[in-house]
Amino acid sequence: MAVPQRRTSKTRRDKRRTHFKLEVPGMVKCSHCGEMKLAHRVCKSCGTYKSREIINQ
Repeated sequence: MAVPQRRTSKTRRDKRRTHFKLEVPGMVKCSHCGEMKLAHRVCKSCGTYKSREIINQ
């Protein structure tokens, strides 16, 4: 089994972990009502997706 010969230093460990950051979700403006919504999802305020009404309100 592969076993590390030396302990990983704090600096080396932290350099690797800098890439594990959270990203902001892709927000777009709804073409129907103009509200901000997540990309490729039904709009929560008007219920449309790709210019079609999915949820009746």
